[in-house]
Amino acid sequence: MRNAVKYIVGGMYKPFLVKYLSKVRKYRYRGIDLIIPPEVFHPGFFSSTKLLLKYIATQPLNKYSLLELGAGSGLISMFAAKRGAHVTASDINTVAIRYLNKNTGINQVKIDIIQSDLFKDIPLQIFDYIIINPPYYKKEPRTESDYAWYCGLNGEYFEQLFNDLFSYAHPSTNVFMVLCDGCDIQMIRRMAIKNQIKLICVHMSKNLVEDNFIFKLESIQ
Repeated sequence: MRNAVKYIVGGMYKPFLVKYLSKVRKYRYRGIDLIIPPEVFHPGFFSSTKLLLKYIATQPLNKYSLLELGAGSGLISMFAAKRGAHVTASDINTVAIRYLNKNTGINQVKIDIIQSDLFKDIPLQIFDYIIINPPYYKKEPRTESDYAWYCGLNGEYFEQLFNDLFSYAHPSTNVFMVLCDGCDIQMIRRMAIKNQIKLICVHMSKNLVEDNFIFKLESIQ
């Protein structure tokens, strides 16, 4: 029954969403003002970003260093910066980087913004928090905006992520990642274990369309 509801709600919702998100839109959440172009993941219409932000809001952020890996609109980065964190926001998408710079100006926050494919162009450093809202659908990305959705046919995104992740962490670093029930969580777990990383579910949220999970990632070594 729940799968049928998901199908009906998703089918009704998608045409409106595609049309609405075909233009640059303004968005405001928790006192943060964003301008979001069509090429960038919109946090207002997908629950993962806001769920992750609400969880991050429970953490002591003031004076801690935080990396939002694949920041997209930068909502989480700007929230953390307003809470006093020293924030680095990265994204592979050229348009996302351009609007991250615009939106930091609008919100008058200081964020280090880096265009990077995962950790490739991020200078080696240690963060207290690493926040990840990853692409998790198995398909080959073909455009820059596709990288917000697709992790490769065989989950290559996660292979690269897990291979480099803990080079940027100390033993007490908090690494949080959000996933949904529509992705191959078992594949992602296997890839994590291969790299001596365990996924611990710390929060779960259900809605009519999907179930979302926040995982804390810890090194097994």
